[in-house]
Amino acid sequence: MVRDGGYGEGVLIEARNLTKDYGDKRAVDDLTFTVQPGVVTGFLGPNGSGKSTTIRLILGLDRASGGDVTVNGKHYRDHPAPLHEVGALLEARSVHSGRSAANHLLALAQTHGIPRRRVDELIDFVGLHDVARKRVGQFSLGMGQRLGIASALLGDPATLILDEPVNGLDPEGIHWIRNLLKSLAAEGRTVFVSSHLMSEMALTAEQIIVIGRGRLITDISVAEFVRQASGKVVHVRSPRAAELRAALDAPGVTVREADDRGLLEVTGLSASEIGDAAIEQGIAIHELTPQQASLEEAFMTIPYTTALPQSTGSRCGTAVMDARIIPVEYSAVITSTPRTPSASCASCTPARFGSSGWKSARSCALMCGQ
Repeated sequence: MVRDGGYGEGVLIEARNLTKDYGDKRAVDDLTFTVQPGVVTGFLGPNGSGKSTTIRLILGLDRASGGDVTVNGKHYRDHPAPLHEVGALLEARSVHSGRSAANHLLALAQTHGIPRRRVDELIDFVGLHDVARKRVGQFSLGMGQRLGIASALLGDPATLILDEPVNGLDPEGIHWIRNLLKSLAAEGRTVFVSSHLMSEMALTAEQIIVIGRGRLITDISVAEFVRQASGKVVHVRSPRAAELRAALDAPGVTVREADDRGLLEVTGLSASEIGDAAIEQGIAIHELTPQQASLEEAFMTIPYTTALPQSTGSRCGTAVMDARIIPVEYSAVITSTPRTPSASCASCTPARFGSSGWKSARSCALMCGQ
């Protein structure tokens, strides 16, 4: 799957102050980030956060209202043979339903002078050999995803942009694409993946770019993101729990009983510090386990004061003081210190929140845009 000559240093995606307006609605707001080669970068955010619009701007399917974005040093439209530079999966089912999988790939290949043997190679590679002559309209969602991935890989591109690539795949297919993405990144390619599945991104991505309402929230490694959310929390079990608790008592340290069998939850000390303190007092320890947040839990605990511009008020009386993105089925919820929402604001009504999956009226500033 590796192209001859490898991949150059300019193989990356660069967005600078990228902005997109649809009428009076701002879908992408002054977004700046760089997607580096050699790692899988996850593109995360709640529904409606601007992920799909950003990808469309990268691929030149929409024109930016401001700012700029390039792929491998050029605008997508300026690449003379774009399939050799960028492989993309946006909507796997946007294929002529009357064509077979083989003919769909062959039609794409012929636009770039790609030989038939590459089509055959990819059909086998993505596991569609037995249905290569079957009409795409009869494909399951998972089969359609595999065809979309084959289309993205057709030109052996240096950069891959995949929007929800595991949708419809069974566990075996998810495992396959996870390993595929890692291997492609290991070859030096730029791999940019949008997904709602936090558990899968935790296993696949090394870097994440998170946006909310079209604005950058964070651009950080998965390991650092989780570390910041985890803090110093350690579970320690001892037959002399009361004595250990007394030994650990210090400013900035919190110790609480986690169960009635000698398990303590300690906040503010590392596992090594707890172990050293126990040794000094001659206290036996039967368990010493640092606690680490999952990627999903990290979303639920880390505050983001840059998610939205600060506001002194709105038509509904909400003030955004300390914004936090919390995924509830990966819809954004803004927790803040609000004043009481007004019944006159349609975006603040319980019915609106119930129908859209938003958790509480504290989301008002994000919902109504004020």
